[in-house]
Amino acid sequence: MDGRSIYRGRVVTLDLVPVTLPNGHRFELEVVGHPGGAAVVALNDRDEVCLVHQYRHVADAWLWELPAGKLDAGTPLDNARRELAEEAGLRAGHWSSLGRYLSSPGVFREVVHLFLARDLEPCASGLEADEVLSVHWLPLAEACRMAIRGDIVDGKTVVALWRAQAGGATELT
Repeated sequence: MDGRSIYRGRVVTLDLVPVTLPNGHRFELEVVGHPGGAAVVALNDRDEVCLVHQYRHVADAWLWELPAGKLDAGTPLDNARRELAEEAGLRAGHWSSLGRYLSSPGVFREVVHLFLARDLEPCASGLEADEVLSVHWLPLAEACRMAIRGDIVDGKTVVALWRAQAGGATELT
């Protein structure tokens, strides 16, 4: 990417990028780079969704979220599988795509890949040192109501729950 690097961190970058819009207007845009992420709507056979209640320092709050994490090695699906195991102690026999989510496309390059996981079985979990969370199971319809009420405020979680509820999954081969 053309432009000037301002910052290179462990997870994010910040660049000043010269931009020409479709209307011909030119300016310099601050762009935050991020490797992207993967999030999982894990549904059991009772149509209950796995949510994590996780402390987020930046929000200074405990948030309801789906098992999720940033992309590392492998495909987005590989990362979704890893995060589901690490955070929820679950493995899934069936995976579908719920599409992608752009967290803040005016400034962030982050793309979060959303997945639906079914045919769940327990496996070993392994939280990272910076993860403080507890795992909960709620009916999918109740989780969607929580999103409507504003009890769930995490964008990727709200979008993925609604896409799962609406039947917006695409089978993966």
